[in-house]
Amino acid sequence: MSLYQHARDGNAERLRDALDSDSAAVRRRAAEFLGEIGAESDQPTIDGLLRAATTDDDPEVRGAAVDALDEVGEAALEQLLEELTGGGGDAEAEWVTARKFARALEADRPELRMAAANALGRLDDASGLQPLVGALDDPDARVRLRAAQACGTFADARAVPGLRERLEDEDPRVRRAAANALGTIGTDEALSPLLKLLDDGDESIRRIAAGALGKAGTPEPVEPLARALGDESAVVRNAAVYSVIELLSNVPTGQSHAVRDQVVSELRAADDATVVEPLVEILTEGQQSRQRRNAAWILGRVADPDTATAVEALADALADDDPQTAQFAATSLKSLGGPVVEDRLLDKLGPEHPEEARAKAVFVLGQIGGQETLTRLEEYADDDSQAVRKRVFSAVSKLRAGGP
Repeated sequence: MSLYQHARDGNAERLRDALDSDSAAVRRRAAEFLGEIGAESDQPTIDGLLRAATTDDDPEVRGAAVDALDEVGEAALEQLLEELTGGGGDAEAEWVTARKFARALEADRPELRMAAANALGRLDDASGLQPLVGALDDPDARVRLRAAQACGTFADARAVPGLRERLEDEDPRVRRAAANALGTIGTDEALSPLLKLLDDGDESIRRIAAGALGKAGTPEPVEPLARALGDESAVVRNAAVYSVIELLSNVPTGQSHAVRDQVVSELRAADDATVVEPLVEILTEGQQSRQRRNAAWILGRVADPDTATAVEALADALADDDPQTAQFAATSLKSLGGPVVEDRLLDKLGPEHPEEARAKAVFVLGQIGGQETLTRLEEYADDDSQAVRKRVFSAVSKLRAGGP
């Protein structure tokens, strides 16, 4: 049976046995799984991880065990610190303070410095930030990695200079952690160095940068993000579209019109499928109304009128709980026009659909419909809904006036 299956079954005993495997990769994976399923009351698991963290001959296994103890809980991490320092008794209480953890960042054993960085990241004590920033220059990449991750938990702008330097780290894991931390901090100063990472050779780093830049308070990332829409990686392209929408939602009102124009221009130049799929996902699954509004608005300007998924999403959005999203969807459907839009909106006229959505569908049909639409609309002249009847009357009058 695989380690994954043992983890799914919560079989800590078999995972502990795997800590004695001849394969370092198996031992490391077993430690990671034990961290995921372990509990502070599971002393045998803690003992196994302590042994792996302090005696295993592979540094990656020791590192995985340190992280696993951190996941298990603060008490387990304290036991590791005691084990590594030879402390005990009153000394144990000293290590639970941020100051003592900070001192541990200067210890000779890298595993102790790793554990201290993890611990400082867990503590809600601002005094731990500066020692962590110092640890970003640690000679051991495993310590730099955990220091960068811990800096991200503070989300404090004072860590930005140190994290920026780590974007040039020789270890790609450290570079990814530094990029993640800068994205979490999210100030313009923190996000600015991520712009150049959109061209990085590491796909994960490009994805992190693309996903974080939507937090910017300026339109500066619009053009680089638009270029990222042509990235060879689908996950990078997807992250770029999400960030473009988020950026559009966050830029100051005075700049929003110019940014919208630039966004539409750049998105039109990108591959249609690359853009439409994530926009549809935002519109149909997004939790924030501002993002759904922007997705609805942009779809009407960048989608092909024959793109069924876009038309379907916009038609469904006519019933959105947010009135502005529903209105933008109607406007976009009117902009798209065409047979696909007509057919989908005609399907929306039945009484099983919300009244307001039906009324909006009729309105759009009155703007774009032909003779077949006119015939179908006349069937709803006696609809039970007064709002729908009024829209039908207006739409039919308009279509008749525009006919031969």
